[in-house]
Amino acid sequence: MHKVWFLASEVAPFAKTGGLADVAGSLPACLKNLGVDVRVGLPFYRMAKDGNFETQKVLEGLEVPSGNTGLRCDVLETSTEEGVPVYLFDREGLFDRQGLYGTPEGDYPDNLERFTCFCRAALLFAKKAGFQHDVVHCHDWQTGLIPAYLKTLYKTDSFFSGVSSVFTIHNMGYQGLFPSDNLSTCGIPISELHPEGIEYWNQISLLKAGIMYADAVTTVSPRYSRDIQTPEFGMGMHDILRKRSADLYGILNGVDYAVWDPDRDSHVTANYSPRKMAGKRRCKEALIQEMGLDSTFGKRPVLGMISRLDAQKGLDLLVQILDELLALEVGLVVLGSGEEGIQKAIQEAAEHHPGCLGLKIGFDEPLAHRIMAGIDMLLVPSRYEPCGLTQIYALKYGTVPIVRATGGLDDTIDAFDPGSGEGTGFKFSDYEAKAFLDKIREALKVFEDRPGWMKLIESGMRADFSWEKSAREYVSLYEKVIEAA
Repeated sequence: MHKVWFLASEVAPFAKTGGLADVAGSLPACLKNLGVDVRVGLPFYRMAKDGNFETQKVLEGLEVPSGNTGLRCDVLETSTEEGVPVYLFDREGLFDRQGLYGTPEGDYPDNLERFTCFCRAALLFAKKAGFQHDVVHCHDWQTGLIPAYLKTLYKTDSFFSGVSSVFTIHNMGYQGLFPSDNLSTCGIPISELHPEGIEYWNQISLLKAGIMYADAVTTVSPRYSRDIQTPEFGMGMHDILRKRSADLYGILNGVDYAVWDPDRDSHVTANYSPRKMAGKRRCKEALIQEMGLDSTFGKRPVLGMISRLDAQKGLDLLVQILDELLALEVGLVVLGSGEEGIQKAIQEAAEHHPGCLGLKIGFDEPLAHRIMAGIDMLLVPSRYEPCGLTQIYALKYGTVPIVRATGGLDDTIDAFDPGSGEGTGFKFSDYEAKAFLDKIREALKVFEDRPGWMKLIESGMRADFSWEKSAREYVSLYEKVIEAA
């Protein structure tokens, strides 16, 4: 049985800001079902404490080196509903804060110290607890130091001698950049401060550390693994990723259908499935009322976005077309928060088009489910998208996605073919407001063809993006790096 130490900065349901938490919350259960001894670790944030999860302290006062001094860290144990052990690393001054990574004004200035503490504590705890793992699976820049530690600080430690590392990039846009004179905080030897190591344009990058030192690097969709090796999507690291191309894998994220299934979703007004779709009409009527749309939209198309309100997610394209879009006599529902200018533009549009645009600033998980069930089409015009989960959820909910053909959006949505009527959604390629609006107009025409629209809905609802296939790919990758160790 393979033993995997699975480390992420957020894991649902304990702490979540985005899709990383969903992946880290769902994948370990599937790995467990495939016979992997998997254990999960994350910081014990205030969000997790407020969740009142049943925990048990398993280690008190773990000594964690930090720069020239040391910190003491407690470790608590809990488990997921599926019985996967979860370890929470508690250092009150570092993790007991309102946000996971920062405030609306910006990132916490001591994020390097915070995630250095988590990375080193996770490795030292495994040794102290005797969890002799074969693979440590790390996610995003917050855990990028771990592969570097295994190749430097702990290279001669017999406990870690056979441990391989897999590093998963969920979003190249977040690179964990810090001044290079802070290298001593990490404990990484100064000899690693060079272009083939942790140094990145006179800074240090924890994302680059994960990429350079891990035994294998993965991204969350096949298309994104290719995209990030190009200047357009590599965020300045495309040459680094090309050098690692032989060890770079694209494994599509799965989704947890125990959470996202309209036939058993407790958040929605009425449950439904491909065989009994009346519930979706009821969900639409309830959403129209909840979001303050005009009641006439019960028979007209309602579009929606559930997203961070920023340029990466294509919100700049939405803002450009808002007036023209709403002139098409469609309803629009938006849930999310983000850039102040984008939020303000959508708020102003809502004021100018009363009863046509429903907006909720913030994150509201139950409302996200109700929107997914109640809208006819989901808009995902991302500038880039490593994988994307909302478009996959939309398929299951009989909501037709309109996406830009990039990253995982391109991998998961089959473009509608007017000739055959086959497909699961609509895709546009050029990152332009006109291309986005033209594709929406095309979808609205198909919406008028009821039999064709129902065929499109049914194709999406029967698509299967459950975790098992992806989990098997991860197990195969674990075996590959273990054999190479």
